[in-house]
Amino acid sequence: MANLLDFGATLLARLPAETAHNLTLALIGQIAPLVPRLLPDPPCMRVTALGLDFPNPVGLAAGFDKNAAVPAAMAKLGFGFVECGTVTPRAQAGNPRPRLFRLRQDRAVINRMGFNNGGMERAAANLVARGEGVVGINIGANKDSPDRIADYRTAFMRLAPLADYVTINISSPNTPGLRGLQNKGELNRLITTVLEARGAMSKPVLVKIAPDLDETALDEIAAVALTGGIDGLIVSNTSIARPPLRSRHRRESGGLSGAPLLSSSTKILRGMRQRVGNKLVLIGVGGIASGFDAYAKIRAGATLVQLYTALVYEGPGLVMRIKTELAECLTRDGYDTVVEAVGADA
Repeated sequence: MANLLDFGATLLARLPAETAHNLTLALIGQIAPLVPRLLPDPPCMRVTALGLDFPNPVGLAAGFDKNAAVPAAMAKLGFGFVECGTVTPRAQAGNPRPRLFRLRQDRAVINRMGFNNGGMERAAANLVARGEGVVGINIGANKDSPDRIADYRTAFMRLAPLADYVTINISSPNTPGLRGLQNKGELNRLITTVLEARGAMSKPVLVKIAPDLDETALDEIAAVALTGGIDGLIVSNTSIARPPLRSRHRRESGGLSGAPLLSSSTKILRGMRQRVGNKLVLIGVGGIASGFDAYAKIRAGATLVQLYTALVYEGPGLVMRIKTELAECLTRDGYDTVVEAVGADA
């Protein structure tokens, strides 16, 4: 399936970015049932974290499969886990188009999608029939909600029983005011509300943070995360910063993802590892396009990693290449398992 989709990705690259994305989802949904599952990953790639068993540490980041339509199909491409969403309680159209831009020269993407999704009931129906594999659900608040913390509680209560873990997304730059929930007081109130809703439900909860935070903000988030009772942090979301870029879409507003974020997001990840040690599970995201990039995230403190933007340019065959290169890195440095390398550079 990967080779066929790689060829399809080449053709789809000629279409507008969002049109190509939607057609890709449809194509995957049609082809996946016909394709046998890949051979198991080698034991060195297995990770136990968050009370879950991951066949490998390479995950698909939220944003690709917003409505949880094809998580099992993406697992067939070799992902160790798939995070769906962001899902809001009510369906919403998101921001006006165009809102997704390829920056080919920079191997990057800018998006200002605005949490476009079919709402929690649509996602719930898909999750009921999701099939095999570790699947997380990423939740958010509706743009016009009078009480965003209540939205997170509502989405959590509906979707948590159907997923393996839940991510609280408070770091998208495309919903006005949302990043304010990263402030210490609001974050503490949000986490308290969600964990009260979790009750006795055995469901890992993570928070996804922005890459554009200063040292004080990182200190506060780490403190709240450690005392609040969540299980982990995803570091990090898309960026509003603009490093030097060459592509013609470089001045578009929205969140930047892809290769330009690799260094800065890995630095934030390493700093968070130094703050929280091994008390929280960290998932490293931002700029991963090779097994060497994934390995850098793991050595910086990530137990698991996620990618999305690189698929736009490399196609789904990238997943297997990343795992092969990652295994080579482990062998080269004398590690028998991925877990042994976590935090080696932190």
